[in-house]
Amino acid sequence: MDFGDAVKMIRHAVDSGLNMFDVAVYGIPGIHPPVFTDVLFSAIVRAAGIARDDYLLSTKLWLEGYPEHSLRDQLANALFRVGADHADVAVLGDIRSDDLDLKALAEDLAALEKEGLLGCWGVNNWSATAVRTIREHALAAGSPGPQLAQLKYSPCRRAIPDGEPFAAVFAEGVSLQASDVLEGGILAGKSGESRQVGRDPGDIRPRIHEAARGIADLAASLDATAAQLCIAFTLTHPSTSTVLFGSTSMQQLTDNIAALDVLERVGASELRTLMDPFWVDRDIVDPEGP
Repeated sequence: MDFGDAVKMIRHAVDSGLNMFDVAVYGIPGIHPPVFTDVLFSAIVRAAGIARDDYLLSTKLWLEGYPEHSLRDQLANALFRVGADHADVAVLGDIRSDDLDLKALAEDLAALEKEGLLGCWGVNNWSATAVRTIREHALAAGSPGPQLAQLKYSPCRRAIPDGEPFAAVFAEGVSLQASDVLEGGILAGKSGESRQVGRDPGDIRPRIHEAARGIADLAASLDATAAQLCIAFTLTHPSTSTVLFGSTSMQQLTDNIAALDVLERVGASELRTLMDPFWVDRDIVDPEGP
């Protein structure tokens, strides 16, 4: 993006009430090309005249290499890059090891909270069992525990957030942070093969491409865009606290914000009914999660 355009877009987002920014950096040094999204973000908010108290900063804490590489060092580096003294939210990355010590992890996170380096934390694509287990350890360590579960959620991928195992997690006070709500842009009509999209639990992406055409037709009949319909759908979940999306233009941002108008006009119950035919991971993906 042009830097000036990015500044105007972030300013408009904050002025419109969108005040949480996920600036986590993806990539492994020496393997993936360097990424500077977070460094650029620090310059963008300064140029936009946005005070630190006017937005929430969300980052990721990766579990590869833990505990040899401490969460404290990882968070300190992330804050250094983004030019901040604390993160409001940190989301723990995927569990890729069977021997991860959840008790030690919870105690380390509790220490970061007590020091004021971290406001709260959540988890990314964990199983319901793992979320409830680390919550128990966190409470014992004096931490409120995970405040959110970042899960793939869209009209097509619903099995995990809408399943019974996570219903129990949400009932304990953990909220849903909906991610991949447009399936990497596919549900918004952007289906180029070169696009980078997330993992495909259940290998259902071909069926999502098919569903995208039906969602586009439904959106047209409701005088909305497919992206607006998908974003509005994620807001119908009773435990949704945050819906993540990416924008690279002011038009895209304002269109996405207008999903709130679509939700109000159509209604949550009616929207879920209309979207039900596009639920393609039903009975394919385990509701317990990874």
